[in-house]
Amino acid sequence: MSSSADRAGTPARPDDLIDVAKLVTAYYEEHPDPGVVGQRVSFGTSGHRGSAFDVAFNEDHILATSQAICEYRARNGIGGPLFLGADTHALSEPATISALEVFVANDVDVLVDSRGGYTPTPAVSRAILVHNARHGFTGAARGDGVVVTPSHNPPADGGFKYNPPDGGPAGTEITGWIQDRANELLAEGLTGVKRVPLAGASGPVGTFDFLDAYVSALPQVLDLDAIRTAGVRIGADPLGGASVGYWGEIADRFGLDLTVVNPDVDKTFGFMTLDWDGKIRMDCSSPSAMASLLRRQHDFDVATGNDTDADRHGIITPDGGLMNPNHYLAVAIQYLYSHRPSWSQDAAIGKTLVSSSMIDRVAADLGRRLVEVPVGFKWFVPGLLDGSVAFGGEESAGASFLQRDGSVWTTDKDGVLLCLLAAEIIAVTGQSPSRLYAGLTETHGDPAYARIDSPASRDQKALLARLSPEQVTASSLAGDPITAKLTTAPGNGAGIGGLKVTTDSGWFAARPSGTEDVYKLYAESFKGPDHLASIQEEAQAIVAAALNP
Repeated sequence: MSSSADRAGTPARPDDLIDVAKLVTAYYEEHPDPGVVGQRVSFGTSGHRGSAFDVAFNEDHILATSQAICEYRARNGIGGPLFLGADTHALSEPATISALEVFVANDVDVLVDSRGGYTPTPAVSRAILVHNARHGFTGAARGDGVVVTPSHNPPADGGFKYNPPDGGPAGTEITGWIQDRANELLAEGLTGVKRVPLAGASGPVGTFDFLDAYVSALPQVLDLDAIRTAGVRIGADPLGGASVGYWGEIADRFGLDLTVVNPDVDKTFGFMTLDWDGKIRMDCSSPSAMASLLRRQHDFDVATGNDTDADRHGIITPDGGLMNPNHYLAVAIQYLYSHRPSWSQDAAIGKTLVSSSMIDRVAADLGRRLVEVPVGFKWFVPGLLDGSVAFGGEESAGASFLQRDGSVWTTDKDGVLLCLLAAEIIAVTGQSPSRLYAGLTETHGDPAYARIDSPASRDQKALLARLSPEQVTASSLAGDPITAKLTTAPGNGAGIGGLKVTTDSGWFAARPSGTEDVYKLYAESFKGPDHLASIQEEAQAIVAAALNP
């Protein structure tokens, strides 16, 4: 019998699918034990995630977290609307209802989609920013938002994340408070939770047309006329996610040659091909999860995918297949900073410290300042908001950038935007993003990049997160002198929760996983795969020496 991993890239079978009725029943009937760590609220920058089957995402979690958000709003004088969006995961609908009952009971002016549809993360971010630009980012009328989504996670998972008035992912000072208060409420048996059945609410829940607000503003950030005039053929696959209603509207409203490859919504996601480990996962950067669309790569000038909340992008070209996210980020940066004349010459390029150093070389060639930050899109929020950073991108296929006039578009990742940008690049340059990346490698070298996971105990992960540069005694890496040993990010001085070691021709970074007993080792070499292997081998030895003094 073949293993699950052997079926990667093949269509899901009936026995791969979740039982939606049982999952939703578990959401309501299973109650977490606050004394069990895995059943407590764990509210990071991506919010709280888990499965009802594991008693990790159940109604109690959402009631407690929603009440904590209401109390956070009250403590911080946030009295404007709360924009509430949700994706297509099976747990998103019941979690939305639970949240609404708490928000209404706390007299929050909550706004849901006026069309009764699904709402991408970037549409919520955009709505928050537009409202606060009109009413102020500091006064009582400022708004915020919640997106009910576990992103690209498997169908049995649910997720619940908070976006404060700056429109981006919440920082640790916010998420930590919400998490701690939610767990207090759980421990108290939810006695501190205000709740009212929606049918008995004193006032109706408000509505907002997220789709129109987002789609109508797209010409402010992209050259859609160029895409239409050039006749770029686009195949967009929402992967059954929240962008499903957006792509058709974009095609119709702007007259684009755009085909929605799969308009279906199925809470089991039974139309998906299995990911690398044999699981269903809506990861638009995974060749296995994108196998169905890859089979159609020659049908379009560009084929695109989004995860379920549409904050990530996947780009497929006829000549290059599914692009490595690092490669596309480098091309997008090269193109945008050469084709946005209204952007400030002082506007920097933002990257996470585990993104490819190809971006560093492109930035140097453009004469632009590079801001290298820890992992997490939240670090780009201040720069995107004030225009000092024109583009922020993560190696995990998440990015956003400024409008054509240099003002803020979104402060959260926007997968729809980056997919449409690929079409603009083709329209304006006459070349695919993959061909443009090949041109960058001719100028800057062709890096080999990889990430591997290695075992680490909880104590070892804690050691790794607290490393100091002085604990690394090596002076060379894979034959090259070490140029930097970093435990804080060069762009903002924030701790990276791990270690990065660089040379002139390569680097590695090691970070503890927040969910598994492993550490993640990222590495890159501009000398080829063999040199990359040497970096990885020596990096593991350096980390082992630091973890076992």
